[in-house]
Amino acid sequence: MKQTILVTGGTGFIGSHTTVELQNAGYKVVIVDNLSNSNANVVDGIEKITGIRPDFIQADCCDFDAMENIFRKYPDIEGIIHFAASKAVGESVEKPLKYYRNNLVSLINLLELMPKYDVKGIIFSSSCTVYGQPAPEYLPVTEDAPVQKAMSPYGNTKQINEEIIHDYVHSGAPIKAILLRYFNPIGAHPSALIGELPNGVPMNLIPFVTQTAIGIREQLKIFGNDYNTPDKTCIRDYIYVVDLAKAHVKAMERVLDKPETDPVEVFNVGTGKGLSTLEVVEGFEKATGVKVNWTYAPRREGDIEQVWGNVDKANKVLGWKAETPTEEVLRSAWKWQQKLREDGIQ
Repeated sequence: MKQTILVTGGTGFIGSHTTVELQNAGYKVVIVDNLSNSNANVVDGIEKITGIRPDFIQADCCDFDAMENIFRKYPDIEGIIHFAASKAVGESVEKPLKYYRNNLVSLINLLELMPKYDVKGIIFSSSCTVYGQPAPEYLPVTEDAPVQKAMSPYGNTKQINEEIIHDYVHSGAPIKAILLRYFNPIGAHPSALIGELPNGVPMNLIPFVTQTAIGIREQLKIFGNDYNTPDKTCIRDYIYVVDLAKAHVKAMERVLDKPETDPVEVFNVGTGKGLSTLEVVEGFEKATGVKVNWTYAPRREGDIEQVWGNVDKANKVLGWKAETPTEEVLRSAWKWQQKLREDGIQ
């Protein structure tokens, strides 16, 4: 058994898939989640996939005393992967203080407790939102591209948290950190035992596509067909959530087992190629044979026109690469949606 890892937000979409990959790699996992945007039943799915039930504690990372109790209970925790955060861009505009409180205080609590309980490293769940809309000369965007003023409080919390980590390590804190800037995670575990389960109306493209395909939503709206892109719709870098989860395992190995590395490192985690909204919808139809009722709608405020990542650094330094074909990823999302229907969930 390798080291013990604390996964905050571990019953969420990316957290649950990362827990699976950590357990598959031999780590012991302790999940903490307040279940504000997830379900404790996810732990059952993780256990079915891996044969191992991760320890689960329902607690809020903003509650300092609750978090300290976890470190007291599990003195062998050596690393943290910090997913727990409020994450809806639109809601963050309407409720900025909620986002600043949840997303900043949760990280500050963890950082403060790490040296006290001899936790060596943290992987922080950051985002390509820190790049804003990169200038054409910065596409595909590298880790050295300028960080731009955030377009939402959510995006701003990612930038501020990156700065907090840099400042804390610079102050002499005896910890190491890797900041993973995700692009757009999609898909579900091939077993269809875990996947993305949005509350209410989905904010992300793929759940809206699958819910429309299965009849939960009447129509999918593609926001904007007047962008300066080949087919006039937005372009994003869509990465399979299982591939993304595996990047966290590589990052954790680097933080815990390679003492010679820099104390803070930044990596883009994506596929290295951009797909337009229209390409994704048509790709889903082709991969599954299911037609989606969609139409164009006016642009949505705050949407970036096009961004995709240069992931050479992650490929070379972490020894990680996104390898799953897009068709397979889209089929996994559809399989998950069908499983939800079978289970009477959606």
